[in-house]
Amino acid sequence: MRVYISADMEGVSGVVHFAQTSIKEEAKEYDRARKWMTGEVNAAIEGALAGGATEIVVNDAHGTMRNILLEELLPVAQLITGSPKALSMMQGIEEGFDAAFFIGYHTQAGSAYGTLNHTWSGRVHSVVLNGRPVGELGLNAALAGHFGVPVVLVSGDQTLVEEARSILGDIETVVVKHAYGMRAARCLAPSKAQALIKQAATRAVQKGGTPFALSSPITFTVGFQHSLHAEMAELVPGSRRLDGRTVEFVHEDMPTAYRAWRAMVGLALLAA
Repeated sequence: MRVYISADMEGVSGVVHFAQTSIKEEAKEYDRARKWMTGEVNAAIEGALAGGATEIVVNDAHGTMRNILLEELLPVAQLITGSPKALSMMQGIEEGFDAAFFIGYHTQAGSAYGTLNHTWSGRVHSVVLNGRPVGELGLNAALAGHFGVPVVLVSGDQTLVEEARSILGDIETVVVKHAYGMRAARCLAPSKAQALIKQAATRAVQKGGTPFALSSPITFTVGFQHSLHAEMAELVPGSRRLDGRTVEFVHEDMPTAYRAWRAMVGLALLAA
């Protein structure tokens, strides 16, 4: 049983402000958040092993993607770290796995009460994938689904869990904090959050799941914060400008569409 873990930071218990998620801001707060993140990932690893996993690969999926403390990671797991990576938050999924966990995830941009909600960048207002509004969870689950890998465990705040269940159905989920708003939440102690993740990971591996696979063609419709961002995004070959802030990309292949999405966001970030 091969298990893939994509780990973000904004959904980790205790993280309630972007200043905690980047070394550019408050180094001490970031160092604490890195420990919390690593702890939740280790809990997922322990639970997966207890459930029968024989190989575990962790992909650091937050920001610079150099957040997880390698020296504190359980040695049974391998870590994909650094950026840029071709499949970014999902690098390595194409190598074939039996199940995927999304640990420390957050809800999509504009979600009511979702702590630190966004979709990849503050310059993205909305993403619609084959007619369904999605955030990072939906985008990444669809890519995993293309490769036949079901997402069987998700952790974050209660709004993220609601989002996950609306897309993925009755999977294992863990609420590690209750969001009161963009920058406030009632958080579990790290030890409690980790215990719940460990238990859920064991159940998830044993229970399995169904891949979230989309029918072709794959259509991304991305709404940006400003028209300048859309102007940059439409430079991606094959994209189509729908209105001042909205760009669409259609392709038969989910990995290609995912790469186009990443390119659109990357170009938007270059706009002053």
